[in-house]
Amino acid sequence: MTLRNMNEFFAPVSGFDLPRFAGIPTFMRLPHVPFEHDRFGEVEIGLIGAPWDGGTTNRPGPRHGPRQLRDLSTMIRAMNGVTWVAPFELANCADLGDVAPNPADLMDSMARMEAFYDRVVAAGVMPLTGGGDHLCSLPILRAVAKKRAVGMIQFDSHTDLNDVYFGTSKYNHGTPFRRAVEEGLIDPKRYCLIGVRGTAYGREDWDFAAGNGIRIIAIEEFHARGVEDVMAEAREIVGSGDTYITYDIDFVDPTFAPGTGTPEVGGPNSWQALQVARLLKGVNIVGADLVEVSPPFDASGGTAWLGVSIMFEMLCVMAERVAALRG
Repeated sequence: MTLRNMNEFFAPVSGFDLPRFAGIPTFMRLPHVPFEHDRFGEVEIGLIGAPWDGGTTNRPGPRHGPRQLRDLSTMIRAMNGVTWVAPFELANCADLGDVAPNPADLMDSMARMEAFYDRVVAAGVMPLTGGGDHLCSLPILRAVAKKRAVGMIQFDSHTDLNDVYFGTSKYNHGTPFRRAVEEGLIDPKRYCLIGVRGTAYGREDWDFAAGNGIRIIAIEEFHARGVEDVMAEAREIVGSGDTYITYDIDFVDPTFAPGTGTPEVGGPNSWQALQVARLLKGVNIVGADLVEVSPPFDASGGTAWLGVSIMFEMLCVMAERVAALRG
């Protein structure tokens, strides 16, 4: 089968033309199109690296995630083998490169990230990000939700709705969505959080969720109900409005994804990890991320391979959305 874009600028390099172990590893072998590139105005979905883990409170390493995700993404082909969606045929996709963080200044890094995504959003490009720790989502949301609050579906073993760490830290990978709700970036009534489990410091985050109308589907409920039923509820919660998707790789059981900073046992397997992303079909996605891949804890790249496979599933759904909007 020949895809529309196979001989065009935005086509990924085929493994039949250049072996997958050769060439410069961009996301999914797509062209690298930075802001100053003369084809940037044609990009519809931009894959972006956020190599920063300044919000990590225990085991650092996700700053190296985007590089390993790119390397493993050379295994991605042009068509989804389950849905038969060909995302590169449906939308102009490109690797926009990395946000340039300041590893010595957390607040400056967040400002740099917000400014980067402001340019992406202003250009009408839908961002798909490979992180980075989960604090990266906050500056992205500040850009994506600058004009209106968005709904959100979060796949995670933790709520990331805590208030303060160590008495003073309001900005770390355990607090981004508490800040996002407070800043009016997320509509809490259109916010569904799936997969929470593990031991806890207390109930403050759960109480905040209950007090603001955030729906938490803990892992016990997820397993009892099954993927399709849970995702049907998630789609109903966010409705037809603009929605952001954030996917922490620690949503997946560490048997399948050990390369992350805060693993929690009892999670979904790799098949379920792909299923939930695939069942985002129909959601009005305005941006998405896959975060917390930490290469130091899985040098083999297995976690990154699962992570970028999840990104591809999300890309397929996003590309269908772009094509539908284009008419």
